[in-house]
Amino acid sequence: MMPPAHDPALPVGLAPPGYRLPDATRLGRVRLQVADLARSLDFYEGVLSFRVLDRAGGTAALGADVPLVELVEKPGVRPVPRRGLLGLFHVAYLLPERAALGRFVRHVAEAGVPVGMSDHLVSEAVYLTDPDGLGIEVYADRPRAAWRRDGRQIAMATNPLDVRSLIEAAGDAPWTGAPAGTVVGHVHLHVGDLGRAAGFYHAALGLDKVVWDYPGALFLSAGGYHHHLGLNTWAAGAPLAGEDDARLLEWTVVVPTAEDAEAAERSVEAAGYPVARDGRGWRAEDPWGTPLRVVPTA
Repeated sequence: MMPPAHDPALPVGLAPPGYRLPDATRLGRVRLQVADLARSLDFYEGVLSFRVLDRAGGTAALGADVPLVELVEKPGVRPVPRRGLLGLFHVAYLLPERAALGRFVRHVAEAGVPVGMSDHLVSEAVYLTDPDGLGIEVYADRPRAAWRRDGRQIAMATNPLDVRSLIEAAGDAPWTGAPAGTVVGHVHLHVGDLGRAAGFYHAALGLDKVVWDYPGALFLSAGGYHHHLGLNTWAAGAPLAGEDDARLLEWTVVVPTAEDAEAAERSVEAAGYPVARDGRGWRAEDPWGTPLRVVPTA
C-alpha cells in the first residue's frame, strides 16, 4: 500500500535538538582525489559532459555553468575496492529536468557505459563509477508536490526505473552536455555507525532527519528536501579511505549568510568537534575523518 499523499499540515522529518540549518541551505562543489587527472578528465568531460572551468597543475574544476567537482591528482592512489571504503559512497548531480536525464540515459547507452538505474519515488537516478571507482549518481527530481509521506518521513524506495518512459521524455533532442542549472544535489557517505553519524550531522551540524526506516541508511536534509546527505552502514567493517586512496577530500554545505555559517560553527564546536577556519568558511571532520566545509553564499 502506498503511503498517503503529501499533507502540508504534517511536518516533514525530525528537527535536530538544537541548532537547525536554514531552509535555503544547499550543497556546493566536492573535491575528489584521483590517480590520473588526464584519465579522469576524459571521463568527466566525455561521459558526464562537464566543462573544465578552471585548471592549474594537477587540479581541475568542472561543471556545467558553475563548478561542481574539483579533481585533485595524486599519482598512484589506489582505486576504491568493490566493497567500498568508509567515506564516499557517491556524489549525486541533480539535472534540472526529467528530459535531460532521458537524454543522458540515451547518451550513456550509445556510448556503452555500464550503469545502474533506480526509481526512488522522489527521483529517478542513474548510477556509474569514475575511473578510480568513485561513485556517481545522475538524477532528476519528481515535483515536490508528488512526493509521498510515511508519517513524518518522506517515502523513498529502490524500484526498477521505467527507462522507456524516461527516454520518451527526452524527445529527439540529443545530449549536448550537462545543462545549465545542474547542481550537486546530495552526497552519500559510507559510515561506521548511524548513531554516531547522526550525532555529527543531525545533532551538531543541524540537518533534519527525513528518512530513518530505510534498511541500513539514514537520510538528512534542510528545508524539507528528500536528502542533501545520505548515510549508510553497507560498508561497515571496511577501512577508512586514506591518503593513498582515491577519495572524497571535501564536500561543501552552502548557507545563506555569514551569520548562518557562524551559528553552525558554534553548534559543531559545542558538540566537541574541532573546527578549522580559513578564508572560505570553516571545515570539520565527521567521526570517520570525512571533511565537510561550510560556507556562506558568495
